[in-house]
Formats: sequence, structure tokens, C-alpha cells
Amino acid sequence: MTVEEKLTILTDAAKYDVSCTSSGSSRGGQKGALGNTVAAGLCHSFSADGRCISLLKVLMTNVCIYDCRYCVNRRSHDTRRAAFTPRELCELTIGFYRRNYIEGLFLSSGVMKSPDYTCEQLIETLRLLREEYRFRGYIHVKAIPGADPRLLERLGQLCDRMSVNIELPSEKSLHTLCPEKTKQSILQPMGLIAGKIEENRHDLAVYRRTPSFVPAGQSTQMIVGATGESDRQILTLSEGLYRKYTLKRVFFSAYVPVVENALLPGKDTKPPLLREHRLYQADWLMRFYGFSAGEILDEQHPNLNPLLDPKCSWALTHPEFFPVEVNRADLHTLLRVPGIGPKSARAILTARRSASLRFEDLKKLGVVLKRAQYFLTCRGQALPGLRATPRTALRDLITQQGKELLGESEGEQLSLFQTARLGESSLRILLEEGRGQAG
Repeated sequence: MTVEEKLTILTDAAKYDVSCTSSGSSRGGQKGALGNTVAAGLCHSFSADGRCISLLKVLMTNVCIYDCRYCVNRRSHDTRRAAFTPRELCELTIGFYRRNYIEGLFLSSGVMKSPDYTCEQLIETLRLLREEYRFRGYIHVKAIPGADPRLLERLGQLCDRMSVNIELPSEKSLHTLCPEKTKQSILQPMGLIAGKIEENRHDLAVYRRTPSFVPAGQSTQMIVGATGESDRQILTLSEGLYRKYTLKRVFFSAYVPVVENALLPGKDTKPPLLREHRLYQADWLMRFYGFSAGEILDEQHPNLNPLLDPKCSWALTHPEFFPVEVNRADLHTLLRVPGIGPKSARAILTARRSASLRFEDLKKLGVVLKRAQYFLTCRGQALPGLRATPRTALRDLITQQGKELLGESEGEQLSLFQTARLGESSLRILLEEGRGQAG
């Protein structure tokens, strides 16, 4: 099998892994070295569905000893198999880099022979890139659960970011769909990586020449829609992972039916892309807006509203918190207002030191007034001419966000979920149902 044939098979097999990031670390240039990374991110090109394509995203092999029911590379699935040698992967990466196709590498693998053997192959690939080819570009590698901790430690010294996919949101689902894997086998390397990152941070403060360990941090991914967990369960798990393992990101991957199995949704089932999008929005609220999973969803409302983003949904169900006086509210309170983000909230705090703010000032500070207007007052007054009730606010917000999802708003703000992916007719029906509920 030629290298080109292997590349076709193994890049296609890697496309279902969405935890493909390229930021968070910086490697200074060295004389004679090739490439560099910057902490602010490497991405300069995006595919039509919004995903970053600046990294060579590939599997080392799609041969796997495991038989995970949902996986296209599972042992029992009839598919073409291939495997790169470490040298072949290095030549591909350097060749693509020199042609300016990529700025880094995202490397994952099926588990061939054993976790330790697979990890050794990954280490040899990264060692060659770093030491022989002197490649200083960004490398994100998947840790192999079950591998010896000493191998994982060596792998972490050669890459910028490492991730361990938790795959499914509950131990019950993991046992049902991945009987050969255990929760402990996944969480143990997460804990090891988190501990080594913290230890390395301390060592770097004391010893100048301590080798870096996963300088861009670790991340994980879980599949959404393959099993019956609620959004509340998923967000609660994400919150726990952030807190315990100091993850940089939790990625959500809408389940794509690629294999037939009685335990999984049928092949004609559409991926829950809108649900994935709402989970990312809720995740953003937890990471940057000070929300907890318990505030976003509760036992009575275990799933996110598909018609509204989680922040607007929270605001409409907590009328006692509003209206917020923009000239007196603290940062935490401003961040709870739909249409106000971290940047615009801090701009408000700075600007009001000089003068009392008016509604026309807020747009200049980056506030999305068409959302925020229902929840703010300036100088004790609502927006002039606004005659909104909770019901009309709900209806207007549903209409606004529906147009954004359909790409009909002026800025086409959500290119990731335009009509080609969601299905325009389905979304219009959904929006009409929501307007009916609001009216």
C-alpha cells in the first residue's frame, strides 16, 4: 500500500475526532529549527462547516484491538486497514509544512497490539520530528488509556497538547458500548497528565532548564446523542472534569451514525448538531461567564432549549434578577445579561468611570443591544419606546436567533450552523413551534 493510499484511509478515519485545537503554547525559534507555535493560536483556515484545518489531522493506524460499538475503526467492522511507520508520518508532516499546507500535527491512533506498543510508536514519531527533523511546530497527540505512566510522561514532553477522550457521558453507557474500556482506565491518565502539568509548572519556576510537559494543557471529547444522557448530566460531568483535571477544553461531538448496531441510533438518524451547538454555548457560560451547571439546567429542566441560547433561556426564567442597571452593576451581574460578553462588560466598567452611560453608548462598547435591551436600564430608565412583556421578549429572541441559525441576519454570525447542516425546512418548523409557544 502506498503512502498516499494510507493517507486517504487514515485522514478519513480521523475526521470524527473534533478535539482538534492549535493554541495555548509558545515555542521560541531556534537556529536551524523548522516552524514555531504561538500561544494565541495557529489557525488561519477553516473548512465550510467551521472546523479548523490548519493541522494535519491523521491516525497512526486504524487497526484497533477494541470493539467499541460506535467506532468506525472497531475490531469487528469491515473496513480497509492501514498503518503509518513513524518515519512515513514525519516525512508527510514536514512535506506538508514546507508546502505551507499545515502549521502543525494532530495525531491519534487506534490501539494496535497493546496500549504500550501504540504509545511507543507515537513517541518514536514525535521524537523523530522534534530531534531529527527539528520540527518546532504545534503537535497535539492523543494519549492512549492503559499505557504505562512512564510512556505517557515521555509523550507529554514531546507534544504541546495531549488529550484523553472520555467518549461517553456515563459509566453505564461506556460499559454498554465499550465493554473493554473502564472509566478508571480513562480518568487515570487524565489525572496523571494534570499532576505532571502542575508539577512541571512548579519545576519551571525553580529550575530554568526543566523540560516542558504539555505546555498547552489537556482536553477531552465526549459523544453527544449516541446514548440517552440529558444535557444536565453532560454539563455536570464537564464541570467536574474542568474542576478536577484543569482541562483546557471539553469538546462535544454530535454522534454520526456510521456503523449499524442495535444499541445505537439508526443510520438514517441525523446528527444532533443544534444540540452540540447549545452545549458549546453552555460550556462557554461555565468557562467565561461564571455560571455553574446547576444554574443552567436543573432536574425540572434537564435539557437545553433548542430555540434559545442558554444565556437568554436562563435570563427569561429568572425575571427576579432583572432589569440590571448598567451604571451600577458589578462585573458578575453584567455577565449575566444576554448580549453582554466579558469584553463589553469590562468596557462598561471602564467607560462609566468617566460618565453615566446611555443606551446609545452601549452599542459602541460592543453590547448586542437587540438582546440586552429586554434586561437593562440606563439611568433607571428602560430603552425609550420599548414595550416588552416576557412573552413578547421570548418571541422576539426566538425570531432573532432563528434568523442567525438560518444565516439570514446581517452578520451571518453562526456560520457553523447554516442551512446546509441543520436543514432549513426542519429549523423553520422548529421556529414556528417556538413562536406558537411564545404567543
